[in-house]
This record gives sequence, C-alpha cells and structure tokens, in this order.
Amino acid sequence: MLYIISGFLFGLLIPYLARRIGKLIPASSGYILLKIFVPSHYMPWAKLKNNEAYMELFRRYFMRSIGWAIFTSAATILFALNFDTIFTWWYIAFLWILLLLVEVDKRFMLLPDILTLPLLLLGFAYAAKQGFWLIIPEPYFITCAANSALGAISGYLMPLIASLFVVWKYPEAFGDGDIKLLSAIGAWVGFAAMPYILLGSCLLFAAGWMINKRKIGPFGPAIVYATLIFVIFAFAALS
Repeated sequence: MLYIISGFLFGLLIPYLARRIGKLIPASSGYILLKIFVPSHYMPWAKLKNNEAYMELFRRYFMRSIGWAIFTSAATILFALNFDTIFTWWYIAFLWILLLLVEVDKRFMLLPDILTLPLLLLGFAYAAKQGFWLIIPEPYFITCAANSALGAISGYLMPLIASLFVVWKYPEAFGDGDIKLLSAIGAWVGFAAMPYILLGSCLLFAAGWMINKRKIGPFGPAIVYATLIFVIFAFAALS
C-alpha cells in the first residue's frame, strides 16, 4: 500500500515539477530547487477561478496529473514486486527520476543536468554498495563498480560515435541531454546492457516517428521506455 500511495502522490507532482524545472532552465540547480519549493508569486484562487482560459488549462493540467499519478503508482508497485529487497527504494528512485525526465523532455525538449547527474551518481553509489539488480554475465575480474563506470562510459560514447554517421543529415540526432541520460542509465545497468537499450531506444523512436509522422521530437522518452522494458524483461528472464 505504501508503494501505491507514494507512487500516486509523486505522479501527481510530475507535471508540476516538470513545468517548474523546464521554465527555470538554465538557472543554477540550487536556484531551481529553491523555486520548486518556494514559488515567487501566488494568485488568489478567487481571482483565478473566474478566468475561463485559466480554468480550462487547469482542468487539462489536473487530468494530466491524474494520468501520471495512476501510471506512476502502477509502475512503482511493479518495481516493488519485482525488486523486493532492502534496496527497493533505490530502484523506485531510479524509476521516478526517469518518469520525470519523460515529462520534462516531452514538454520542453530538455533533459536537464539537475536530474541526469543525480541519476548518474545514484547509479555509481548503488553499484559500489550492492551491485546490479539485473545481472548480465560479465568477466569475473570486473567488479560491480567498474562495470558501472564502463556502463556510463559506453552510454556516453556509443551514441556519440553513432551520431557521427548521421550528423551530415541529422545534426541533432543525439543531443547532449540524450547522451548524458544514456550515460546515467549505463551506470545503473552496466556495460553489457547498453547496446540493447540504445537499439531499443532507436526502434521506439522510429516507431513513434512513423506513427506521428514527425522527424523532430524528444528522444528522451524512447530512451526511458526502452530502459524500463529491458530492465523488467531481463529481470523476469533471469528470475
């Protein structure tokens, strides 16, 4: 029940947090954190409720929040059931940061350092303390911490190298935020998982491009969904 409620409450906050973070970029991380919890201006509700345009936006915003709350709650309980250990909240933090990045990237075409860098550091810390929750066979002489570092490096270099082959036609094939996100994910899942996640991300983005008929769009959601699909199915196969 705790996982369901906490996931629901965090999901409700995702649109708000995404909006605050996206609008405050490129301010410093400290300033963004301050303004998330201490907004500068308040408008009286009595005044706002008489504004029809605002109330329409509010209703859409509220429904978006409810949608995220339901999805995040379901994803949280799925993670808690699959990764039920003393480190469950580490996995849930991984999930929540990724979902927040999806909303930020969809709305603002940004993957800000204030989210990707903590995700990277948490991945290193978890690997050093516990090892990986999803195990892909590695050479015995590579420690979990070293595998995490290799995963982060490969997550950075693989899309960087891949973009060299298409930069002449698609100069923004992989943005800096996409590469940082892949690097952070590599710190969590290790070196061997990264080719699968990168390939899955490209396939999901291509599918979205064919459905929506848009050549330009945020790549971050494809990375996140490919990661979550890979993690859940890989863990299920190894259980």
